[in-house]
Order: sequence, then structure tokens, then C-alpha cells
Amino acid sequence: MGDEVSPTEWWQSRPPLDRKKASTVTIVACSITGVVLLLILVYLVYRVYKKRCAYQAPYEKIYGRGAGGKEHTTVDMDRKNVPQLTVNSRNVQAFVLPSTPPKKTRQFDRPVVSPRMEGTSGALGVPIYPDSGSDSSSPPSRRSSTEGPQNSMFSLGAIDPDLYKATQDDSETNFPEDHLGRVWFALEYQREAERLLVSLIKIKNLPSRTPGSSNACDPFVKIFLLPDERRFVQSKFKRKTTNPKFDESFVFQVSYKALQTRTLRLTVYDVDRHKKHRTLGNVLYPFKDFDYDDGQKIVLWKDLEEKSNMETSDLGEVQFSLTYNNHLERLTVVVLRARGVKKLAGMAAVDSCARVTLMNSNHVLKTKKTSVVTNSSDPLYNESFNFKLSPTQLDTSSLSVAIVQVTPGDEGSERQVGRVVVGPFMYARGKELEHWTEMVNNQKDMVKRWHALTQ
Repeated sequence: MGDEVSPTEWWQSRPPLDRKKASTVTIVACSITGVVLLLILVYLVYRVYKKRCAYQAPYEKIYGRGAGGKEHTTVDMDRKNVPQLTVNSRNVQAFVLPSTPPKKTRQFDRPVVSPRMEGTSGALGVPIYPDSGSDSSSPPSRRSSTEGPQNSMFSLGAIDPDLYKATQDDSETNFPEDHLGRVWFALEYQREAERLLVSLIKIKNLPSRTPGSSNACDPFVKIFLLPDERRFVQSKFKRKTTNPKFDESFVFQVSYKALQTRTLRLTVYDVDRHKKHRTLGNVLYPFKDFDYDDGQKIVLWKDLEEKSNMETSDLGEVQFSLTYNNHLERLTVVVLRARGVKKLAGMAAVDSCARVTLMNSNHVLKTKKTSVVTNSSDPLYNESFNFKLSPTQLDTSSLSVAIVQVTPGDEGSERQVGRVVVGPFMYARGKELEHWTEMVNNQKDMVKRWHALTQ
């Protein structure tokens, strides 16, 4: 017993190095044990949390009573025995839509009333239908949508084809012979803003450059507010169609008082393959006949007319053609005829001739006259004249065609009835300017027009 050594003594008897190693091992072991215990604790907490979430019901029970005094049915998603839902066929009602009557009639075969509105409720809340036949509690039978338009009901999703039949106006199909085209347009005047809104809708039955073809026409429209012909608006070009659709709107700023003296003109042109503009016709609408309500849009249609049928003059009218050859530097004027020539006071009869004068910068270059046609207010001249004119003088030259009355046997006695001046913008406006411009743009082509005589 005396040889026994206590642990403390034994530990102190050990060398210092051995005691240091033992302390390190003890610390490492305690650390590992602590980490293991912490992981076990975290795992246990996770299992408890997951178990509680698994047993929690996703839906809450709703307490209360529904229609008919019955308690709402609760579906328990955590249980295997899920009660099956049953539907009472007597409570299911067919959903029907009221039928659409045949077109052009405004009467139904019978008033269509919803079954829930038509019937009265019984003791159990089931609708009662007095017109349903033997069983008053059963809903009326569904009618088929194929029974015809006389049925007052169609099944859900059925389409009545009569609703989608497009009605075609006779104005879009009935065209007279030698028709130049028909223009549809709309007018709206806003009196407070003093604005005129012109809507160009469409044109139909335009003449084609190639007979028998419906796509040999490239039209566009210019819109004027006469008598001002220097300002105009222009539509877009439509390619390869004789029935163009425009759907364009244009605004003119004009007062109501001035509008009463204005005339709307729509001029339709065709552009050929050589980019030459050919006039197809015109539409005139005088605003003195314009009956409107403020802000109301009025849709109109009118047939195209040639210019010869549009304007007349108390003095008469003259028809002539212009042709310019730039290679030969030659201007050819053909005076064709006149009509409605006014007899001047003091003249026994209408004996007239046409006098053609070419001017450059208001200097007379040359004057030529036709032969005299006696005793006729509609003389036929049919004479041509050639003038030397270089291309550089086209913008500074003008042409005057005058109708004069002469006294038989007295060559010096001539009285001018009226005249027409055609030329560039410096000398002419309106139709006279268009005639000259068309001649310049369509060289070597004969451009023929009627013009009203003015003093």
C-alpha cells in the first residue's frame, strides 16, 4: 500500500511534454463531442417542425348554412375518405340565349324571359315553369339552333348567319353607259373652329387605260375649294385599280360666311407608265346647297363629269388643243369650235372668227386668225396654227385665244366677245394653268380642253 501513487502525483511525475500533449487531446475530444451534440439537437428540432407541418390541415372548415338551410360541405384534404359531391339534376337549368329575328323584321315569335325570372320558386327553392308541360318543376327543353330562324332561342355558341350578310347599295352596282366613275365623300363643318373637314372615302368604276382590264389605272385625287385654285390638297396614289379606297381626311380653314360662296371640286387623275397625269373627271359641290348641323358628318356620292359639262359662260365657250414638240421647238394650236357665242349689241348676226396670239413677257410674238364663220352661235373652225417656241421660253410665254365678231364687208370692224389666256403660273390660274401644264408634261400629245370666255 505504501507503494501506491495517487493520480495527482503520477501526473506531476510525468514529463512536461507528455502533459502538454494530453491537454491538447482532451480539448480536441471535447470540441468534437460538442459539435456532434449540436448537430443532433438541430436534427431533432427539424424533425419536430416537419412533423407539426405535416399534420397541419391546408383548408379551414367554414361554418355556416347555404341555400335551403343546409350546412356547407367541408372537404378534408388530410383524410383519405373524401366525400363525393352529388348534383341534383332538377336544379340544373339550361343556359340559353334569345334568338335574333330574321333580318328586316323587328318582332320576336314570343317574349324571351330567363327561366329564373319567368318561374316562381317552390318550397324547396326549385323554380316552377308554368309553360313547361306536364312537369311544372322541370325547365323547358333546349331548342336546336338548326330548327330555323323562327325559333326564339339558340343554343349557346350558335351564330345567326343573317346578322353577317352585307347589304349592297344599288349606288355601288348600277352605273350608266359611258360612265367616268363615282366618288363617295363626306363633309363636316365645325362652326366654332371654322373648319371644313372633307373625307375622301372611295371611287368606283373608273375607266381603265386597257379595255377589259380592271387594274390598268393608277388614280389619285386633287381637292380644291373654288374659286381659289392655287391651293389644293392631294390624296395618296392608288396603284392598279379602278375601284380605289382612300379613307383620307383633309381640313380647310374657312369661315361660315365665306363657305356659302365656295364650291368644292374633286379632280381625279390617272398616272400612266410614263408618269403623265391624265384627267379622268371632276365633281363639283356648291356649298350654297350645303344643309348641315354643327359637327354632323354628311356622306355623299356624285358621278364624275368632264369639264365641258361643269361651267358655262354668258359669253360662250371655246374648245382648242395644244401640242408641244421639244425637238422641233414647235407649239401647235388647233382651234376646234365654239358654242353659245353671245351676239353683241348692234350686230345683225353672229359672224365670228378665232384670233390666236402668242406672247412672251407681255410682248406679242405672232398673231393668227381663223376664217370667219357666218350666222352661227356655235361655229366650227377646225384650223391649226404652228408657232416657234424654244423650251426655255415655256415658263415666260402665254397664249391668248379670243373670239371676235366681224361686220360683213368691213374687215376692219372687229369686236371681241371674250378670250382665254393659257400659260404658266405667271399668267394663268385654274383650268387654264392646268391645260398649259399638262401640255408641257405630255409633250407630243394633243391636250384638248373647253374654256369659258372672259372679258
